[in-house]
Amino acid sequence: MSKNIILTGDRPTGKLHLGHFVGSLRERVKLQDSGNYDEMYIMIADAQALTDNADNPEKIRENIIEVALDYLSVGLDPNKVTLFIQSQVPQLTELTFFYMNLVTVSRLERNPTVKSEIKLRDFNTSIPVGFMTYPISQAADITAFKANIVPVGEDQLPMIEQTREIVRTFNNTYKKEVLVEPKAVLPDNEVCLRLPGTDGKAKMSKSLGNCIYLSDSTEEVRKKVMSMYTDPDHIKIDDPGKIDGNTVFTYLDAFCENKYFDKYLPEYKNLDELKAHYQRGGLGDVKIKKFLFNVLEEVLTPIREKRKIYENKIEEVYNILESGSKKAEKVANITIKEVKEAMRINYFEDKELIKSHVKKYKK
Repeated sequence: MSKNIILTGDRPTGKLHLGHFVGSLRERVKLQDSGNYDEMYIMIADAQALTDNADNPEKIRENIIEVALDYLSVGLDPNKVTLFIQSQVPQLTELTFFYMNLVTVSRLERNPTVKSEIKLRDFNTSIPVGFMTYPISQAADITAFKANIVPVGEDQLPMIEQTREIVRTFNNTYKKEVLVEPKAVLPDNEVCLRLPGTDGKAKMSKSLGNCIYLSDSTEEVRKKVMSMYTDPDHIKIDDPGKIDGNTVFTYLDAFCENKYFDKYLPEYKNLDELKAHYQRGGLGDVKIKKFLFNVLEEVLTPIREKRKIYENKIEEVYNILESGSKKAEKVANITIKEVKEAMRINYFEDKELIKSHVKKYKK
C-alpha cells in the first residue's frame, strides 16, 4: 500500500513573511492537523541558499534559527512533522550528483523558475553552477523521502515538473521503480498563489523590501499597511475606486473572514459589500487600511505570542532540528542504498559481483 509522504521547505535567507504564510505555511499546518498523511518532512534548505550566498555563509547561519522560530510559531508541531536542516543530510548531496547525469544543461536553462531567478539576481553569464542545478537538488530532496505530496507556491511548479522528469528518467534508465513522482499542492485561495508586495509589485520579496514579516511588531505592521499601494486614481473619498491591482483588497482577499466585520466594520456584512462601496465611491483608503491592519493583527498576534515562547527556549529549538535531521538522514539513507543498487554501484553489498570476479580471476 502506497504512503502519503509530504515534503516542503524554505531557504533560510531571511525571516518568513506573509507571502510564505498564505503560499505554503498555512497549508502545511492544515495538512499536519488533518492527519491525512503518513510522514511529513519540512526542510530548512541551507545548502540551496548557499548557491547564491556562498560569500556570506553567516547570513544563512543566522537565519536558520529565524526560519525555525517562524515554523514553530505558526503551529508546525515537531511531534507531528520532521523539521530538519538540508546540509545535515549528506545523502541529498549524493543524490544530486547522481541525478546531474540525467538532466541536460539546455533543459535546466529552459526551466522558467531558474530563468526568472537568474534575471532577478542579475547573474547574466556569471551563474554559479550550484544555482543552475537548483532544480536537481530539489529533486534529490523530494525523492530522498519518496514524497508524493509537495505543497508549493505557483512559482515552484516548474521545479516539481522537473523532479517528475528526473524520476521517470531514473526509473526508465535503470529499469527499476525506485523513485516516486511527486504531485504539487497549491493553496486553495487563488490570491494566495502569489501575494504581492506592499508596494504593489508582483511578488513579496525580501530583496525588494516590500514584505510584512511574521515576526514584525504591531507598529511595524501598522506602518507597512498604512503605506500600502492602493488605487492611484482614488484621490478623493468620493472618487470611485478600483479593486483590481489594489494591494489592500488583495490582502483582504487572502486574510479576511466575515467574523472580522462584526468586530471592526459592523456596517458591512462581508468583503463583497466593502468592495462594492469602494467601487462606487464614498469610501476612503485610510478606512480600509485600518480594517486590514486589524485583520492582520488577528492573524499575527497568536504567532508573535508563540514565537516569544520559543525565543526563550533556543536550545530546545536546536534540539528539535538536530533530532529531525538525524531522523531524515536515516530515511534518506534507505533511498540512497536503493538508488545505488538500481545503478549497480553497490559494489560491496553485491556479493554476486564479488563471487563472479573471484571465479573469473581464480587460477
